[in-house]
Amino acid sequence: MPGDERLSTSDGRVHVFGIRHLSPAGAYHLRAFLDEIRPQVVLVEGPSDAGDLIGQIASRGVVPPIAILAYTDQLPVRTLVFPLASYSPEYQAFLWAAENGVHAEFIDLPSDVAVTLQAARRASAGPEEPDQEGEQTDREDGQTGRQDALAERRAFYRRQNELYERVAELAGEPDYDSYWERHFENSPSKEAYRHAIERFSAEMRELLEQEERAHDPRESSYNAVREAYMRRKIRQALDAARPSDRIVVVTGAHHVSAMDLTLPAMSDEETRKLPRASTKLTLMPYSYYKLSVQSGYGAGNQAPAYFERMWDCLNRQDASRLPSLYLSQVALYLRESGTYRSTASVIEGVRLAESLASLRGGGMPTWGDLRDAAVVCLGFGDLGSVAEALARTDIGTAIGALPEGVSQTPIQDDLNRHLKRLKLEKYKSAVATDLELDLRENRRVKSEEAAFLDLHRSVFLNRLALLGIDFARQQQARQDTATWAEHWVLQWSPEVEIQAVESTLKGETVELAAAFVLHERLEGCADLAEASRIIRLACQCGLPEAMEEARLTLQRLAVDAGDFAQIAAAANELSILIRYGDIRKVDTSSFVPLLQQLFLRGTLLLVDAAVCSDEAAGGMVTGMNEMHRISQEHSEEVDDERWLAELWALASRDDRNAKLSGFAFAILLERNLISADQCSQEVSRRLSPGIPAELGAGWFEGVSMRNRYALLSRSGLWQQLDEYIASLEDEAFLRSLVFLRRAFGSFEPREKAAIAETLGVLWGLDGLGTAEQLQEPLSEDERGKLDELNDFDFGDL
Repeated sequence: MPGDERLSTSDGRVHVFGIRHLSPAGAYHLRAFLDEIRPQVVLVEGPSDAGDLIGQIASRGVVPPIAILAYTDQLPVRTLVFPLASYSPEYQAFLWAAENGVHAEFIDLPSDVAVTLQAARRASAGPEEPDQEGEQTDREDGQTGRQDALAERRAFYRRQNELYERVAELAGEPDYDSYWERHFENSPSKEAYRHAIERFSAEMRELLEQEERAHDPRESSYNAVREAYMRRKIRQALDAARPSDRIVVVTGAHHVSAMDLTLPAMSDEETRKLPRASTKLTLMPYSYYKLSVQSGYGAGNQAPAYFERMWDCLNRQDASRLPSLYLSQVALYLRESGTYRSTASVIEGVRLAESLASLRGGGMPTWGDLRDAAVVCLGFGDLGSVAEALARTDIGTAIGALPEGVSQTPIQDDLNRHLKRLKLEKYKSAVATDLELDLRENRRVKSEEAAFLDLHRSVFLNRLALLGIDFARQQQARQDTATWAEHWVLQWSPEVEIQAVESTLKGETVELAAAFVLHERLEGCADLAEASRIIRLACQCGLPEAMEEARLTLQRLAVDAGDFAQIAAAANELSILIRYGDIRKVDTSSFVPLLQQLFLRGTLLLVDAAVCSDEAAGGMVTGMNEMHRISQEHSEEVDDERWLAELWALASRDDRNAKLSGFAFAILLERNLISADQCSQEVSRRLSPGIPAELGAGWFEGVSMRNRYALLSRSGLWQQLDEYIASLEDEAFLRSLVFLRRAFGSFEPREKAAIAETLGVLWGLDGLGTAEQLQEPLSEDERGKLDELNDFDFGDL
């Protein structure tokens, strides 16, 4: 065939077509080339052990983008991803083969070899090596690599990128992507496209190999192994084919010149020596966001939705419509967000983009030209005003889909069954969606499944969260939120599929995998609070056996527990479980004795644990809050009187952390267990001139950390504080002021106003007027004194 000899191998039966991954023009011209050659075999660069998936990839019901996912079947899980969009040349090659009854096959290194070589490359190059040609992610943590190797690798990729950018600069383009699109994606015919890619790739390959030989030969060695293996697969296909059969090889442009069969192929012995790690393969939906470079995917493109629009225009043989379609879409998104742009602005944008293309010697605007035109004509020169609309137009929110029966791991199948059963399939979207759950029984429906639909949803979503499958994120409940209500945000992404696959080694269903995770955490659990959290997690995940295992672990750890904060945290978790367990239909009676045991132990440890620093006092305050909440909400199960007695003991002690003594006093004050006289006496004692300033102010800070309304309503306390401050010498006043500022810093403006009014009355002034004066902005002189206070040196006292 005319013009075909340049890309044919030596025997004339094999025709090589070079592509760029995710290239609409490459896919379009490849289909035309296949129609012309009419091969009997189509060989595609990709994992050779994924051949069984080709038929499923090309089957009806598959909606790109999708990806082949290879993963190791032993921990740590390593993965490789081979993504395909509707405009991927590889995907269109499979469709053409299926439509014409032609055999299609992958010819690159099998995944068990590729994942091993990738891991070795990453181990020697460091964690930040860019992914190459669609192969992605070694998820093993801790591979830092040698610093000198990492520096060499970074330098190589910097030189490589500089080489590509230099080509773009010489061509008068702002970047390499614009250069590629103008000279290849906008190529008018398949022959021009093929020969331009072959010529350009051969020259770039020679330059890159010179760089690699001079600075880092490892990349050349890796590619040499891949290419020798691909030549081996081509030879095997030739041997299996009839003498008259034609073969088309679809490969990355970089490898075109290496597909010459006069070069040596990998031998049987060399193939046996390849390093391997056992892998499994599956298909998964992918997303345009993941394909975009914004997600960090190395072989992606910046604007997958834009290139899909280009693909549609090419198929309609109307590529000239692309600029108007692109800018119209930007304008539509702007209007949806409330920013109106006229049709005239769109028309002007198209004209500007075409003018920019002409100035740069192109026949069609590139994506960069269109973005520039959108900023000028639709954003009036301001990128920020059109940035969101551009992102939606460039990247989009498309997520692929696979029909039932397509290759899946057991846990993926189970995940999809639950999504369907729980009516969550509609949330498989790249757009985040809120989901409000009501865990109570719905008595207005007939079936039990429907009556507890939201409860079952909660169990399922909690299991996914436990497995690290980021489909759903539970939002922190507000204080006024009902205990039976949950708020989740659901968002689907390809990472969800990858995370599900990685969970396969933990169990074949979501339930089994979640139980395995809890069991693993319990085996290494030596922390009282962690054990109690696991109990609560098991409850939320509907795993009663794991709950019992965690209860026994917690009971064992509680015997020797001596950390007040941990004991309080564990008791608090049990308290929540006991209070709300009935909502989740869980029997919590066996946890009550354990709660009583922990509460009593924490009560007895309180006073001794209060001998601590201010830094440690923060955890103690949290624990005291939790213990007091338990004493009130479970007063029939726990010894509230003993708890109050220990609070009295702590509040009256002078040899414990002053902040904690003040906090204990505040709890008793809130419970109305302290009379006005007792309050005045204690304030007078704690804030007397003989008490060191930091202790007195620290005690008051502790008092102020509890119920502010109870504090504000006691005028005697503020009178004592006023008298205390007035009695201090200058240096002691400065010292106390540092601590009091910290205490009052957390007060809200309305609380500060109430304090000012109270003090105004005590001073015999108008309360409201005093409040206004005290809250006026500081003068320059006052701010200067405040700055001096910030630098106050306690060492001089």
